Amino acid sequence: MVTLANLHKFVEKGHNVTVIGPSAYHYYSGMGPGMLGKIYTPDDIRFATKHVVEKQGGTFVLGKAVRVDPDEKTVFLKSGKTVSYDILSFNAGSYVPATNVKDDVKDIYFAKPIEKLIDARARILDLVSQKKIVISIIGGGPSSAEIAGNTWGLTRDFGKNMPEIRIFAGKKFMSRFPDNIRRKIIGSLKKRGVEILEQGYVKEIKTRHITLESGKSYNTDIIFLAIGVKPSPIFEESGLPTGQDGGLVVNKYLQSTEYQEIFGGGDCIYFKDQPLDKVGVYAVRENPVLYHNLMAAVEGTDLMPFDPGGDYLLIFNMGDGTGVLRKKWILFEGRLAFIIKDYIDRKFMKKFQSIE
Repeated sequence: MVTLANLHKFVEKGHNVTVIGPSAYHYYSGMGPGMLGKIYTPDDIRFATKHVVEKQGGTFVLGKAVRVDPDEKTVFLKSGKTVSYDILSFNAGSYVPATNVKDDVKDIYFAKPIEKLIDARARILDLVSQKKIVISIIGGGPSSAEIAGNTWGLTRDFGKNMPEIRIFAGKKFMSRFPDNIRRKIIGSLKKRGVEILEQGYVKEIKTRHITLESGKSYNTDIIFLAIGVKPSPIFEESGLPTGQDGGLVVNKYLQSTEYQEIFGGGDCIYFKDQPLDKVGVYAVRENPVLYHNLMAAVEGTDLMPFDPGGDYLLIFNMGDGTGVLRKKWILFEGRLAFIIKDYIDRKFMKKFQSIE
């Protein structure tokens, strides 16, 4: 986002800037569950990427990059078009793999890309206006918790048609978090009737049907897949050096360890010095460093090292106007936690939406 906000500076120095994106908009994932729960509108959580690029004198290409030839310095698009480069920045994000999905994806929604949650919201509201339904969330992490809470928030006023909401959490819900955080999140969801199943992993997913490895099966109307994210497959497809998760391996300058003209940030990279959690705070911290180093690469000046920093603020949006906040030894839940998250998120959005 910092690089996008400063594209005009590259153009003013005589450089050509091309931004390739699969959509004219970019959605902020930190507010995605809140948009699902109708706390936010789609306009609240998105940036007009195409408009911002073109306004600053850059070129926007609507398309999906599927492969790179680093020797020929060429990006290949799904459409068959190609784009050449001198310096390349990967900000390709992550996706939820369609693990164990056995048929078409009718009424099956993924936690990413965020814009798919707009379709899920409309479909749920259509169904609950007609009948009582079952909504299932597959995954045992924060995304699953926030989707469950915000689905409850979306449908809380539908009386007898209020849906049953289930989380298929594998063997232990929120397993990578301390017990005090787990208790608060589980308590928030259970007091609203959300069922959390810790009976084992899902073996097969079909439209309106979930089967566990144990053989036990469940009928459902809507399925959300929130089983964790993986970096874009473009790096492995391109033969670029990748980490254990398939992300682009970068050094302390957010620069490919093999190709000095390739950079990256966010969920799609594997930071060689210290593998990072897939959380937005690291993308935010990388922002100014990535911008500096892209400018340094085209201008021939010194690169800046990235410091991941220490512990970060973590706030879960529970979908009922409350949140769970953790920072080092501080942990609390309630309305104040959500107000803090809402303030931080809206401030972040306004900063970059103002460019529009």
